[in-house]
Amino acid sequence: MTHALRFIRCILLSGVIGGLILLSGCSALPEKHANEIPAQHPVDSVVRDDVTYPIDVYDPWEGFNRGMYRFNAGFDRYIFLPVVGAYTTVMPDVAEDGVSNFFNNLFEITNLINSILQLKPKATVETTGRILINTTVGLVGLFDVATKLGIYEHDEDFGQTLGHYGVSDGPYIVLPILGPSNLRDTTGIVADSLAFSEIDILNLDDHSDRKLAFYLLNAIDRRHRIGFRYYDSGSPFEYELVRLLYTRKRGLDIAR
Repeated sequence: MTHALRFIRCILLSGVIGGLILLSGCSALPEKHANEIPAQHPVDSVVRDDVTYPIDVYDPWEGFNRGMYRFNAGFDRYIFLPVVGAYTTVMPDVAEDGVSNFFNNLFEITNLINSILQLKPKATVETTGRILINTTVGLVGLFDVATKLGIYEHDEDFGQTLGHYGVSDGPYIVLPILGPSNLRDTTGIVADSLAFSEIDILNLDDHSDRKLAFYLLNAIDRRHRIGFRYYDSGSPFEYELVRLLYTRKRGLDIAR
């Protein structure tokens, strides 16, 4: 199957998943969230103090989520961060930047798909330009030439696409390793992963060892770029704080 056919197929797949969620997602939410922020409202309506409080985030699986939060903290401290530390020790800074740029360029494809699905012409054109420039002039994405030219990244995912069309958050979820999410955004993660695997730019499906190395390096690189550290906030209510900040951030992502 050519890359063009794979690209069309993944867009259709995303559309089907989105349609199913649109039909079922909103009706599954409890009445207490009838006043949640609708998609595409001005940004100031998302950040008003009277809109979202920690207690307002729908968290029916709080017991499980708190346990998963503690598990993630332990995994991060004793496994993930030591691996990331070894990576940053071995890799020169310029090589780390090259790896980050390479992965960013590859995953621009999901930004492009979701910009198309959200009918955002400017984001679609600029993301297409970024892919072309960074893949060619930037040597397969090792250098982010597009940003230096003033063409900035539009970070779009399928969770935002669903929110763009009015799908509410759903229950708050803490995912293993990945951390804070909600039902809508978890659906988005699955859809984006399926879309990327369908395109299979690097032909990873035919090389299991290469595929494992690719996703491991991507995970290490992503964690390296995130400054968050569990239980460094100094707050006894860190779980509630993270839950609130995640919910507000996703509201801003969808509203922009």
